Amino acid sequence: MSIPDSETVLFLTRNGMGDAEPELQQRLITTYFKLLDEHNILPAAICFYADGVKLTVTGSPVLEPLRSLEAKGVRLILCSTCLGYYNLTEQVQVGIVGGMTDILEAQRRAAKVISL
Repeated sequence: MSIPDSETVLFLTRNGMGDAEPELQQRLITTYFKLLDEHNILPAAICFYADGVKLTVTGSPVLEPLRSLEAKGVRLILCSTCLGYYNLTEQVQVGIVGGMTDILEAQRRAAKVISL
C-alpha cells in the first residue's frame, strides 16, 4: 500500500474536469480518479470547493474511487460554505466537511498544488 505524497494537494473547483461539455467533463474526472486509485498515486489531500463539491455527494460518478482514495489515506476536504450554498450538506457521501481554513492549511503545507 502506498503512502500519500505529503507534498501534493489537488484543488477541484468544477463538477468535472476541463472546459468541455458537462458529459465529457464527467468522463474525464471519472477516468482521472480511477487512474489515481488504480496506480496508487496518492496526493496528501484533495480539496473540493465551488462546483467541485458536487463530486462528493449522492449521484456523483466518482464516489467509488474517492472512497478508495480516502481509505488509502488521502484527505478529502469539502467546503462547508459551498455545500450549504448548493443545499448539498445532507447529501455528502465521502470526505470531511471543513472550511476555507482547512483548505488554506492544506495549501500551506503543500509543496505542489494542482488545480483541476
